[in-house]
Amino acid sequence: MVETPSTMLPLGTPMPTFSLTDAVTGKTVTGTDNAGSRATLVMFICNHCPFVKHVMDEFGRLANDYLPQGVGIIAINSNDKENYPQDAPDRMKELVADKGWQFPFLFDENQDVAKIFRAACTPDFFLFDGERRLVYRGQLDDSRPGNNIPVSGKDLRAALDAVLSGELVPANQKPSVGCNIKWKPGNEPPYFG
Repeated sequence: MVETPSTMLPLGTPMPTFSLTDAVTGKTVTGTDNAGSRATLVMFICNHCPFVKHVMDEFGRLANDYLPQGVGIIAINSNDKENYPQDAPDRMKELVADKGWQFPFLFDENQDVAKIFRAACTPDFFLFDGERRLVYRGQLDDSRPGNNIPVSGKDLRAALDAVLSGELVPANQKPSVGCNIKWKPGNEPPYFG
């Protein structure tokens, strides 16, 4: 298990434009579908990564707690499905059914969306405020596989709570750490590695 940190996209970055297919419904979801939301959380995740599996149940809790408060949540899988078939759309659909997630899980087949977000790892979190400006990019919390720290989501939850209460999110943010996005051979972005 090689740990890869997030790239820490600059705060204030406008939310990138994208259009991807939801692995569950087959519908196209765009970055503007949550326009008017109080905040939008974009999570780069996948099925097989041990770092994602370690915190996966927290995604459902986040949705239960924050969707009713006007937060849009989108999960994106950008992994190479040819070399990592466990991350293919049919398996994504099975995972959503198993977990009961109430947010779209999009497949980034060409990996272009991961590149415009400068996503590097799974999980990688990007929180945008109501004006669609990046206010948080960093870890869920301090828990990692094997470190015996309970999964709480405290860092991301603190950022969400600050946005919802109209407060500034502190700029001192810890990078997320996880498995690297599984880039297609020859498709690795210049910021990776």
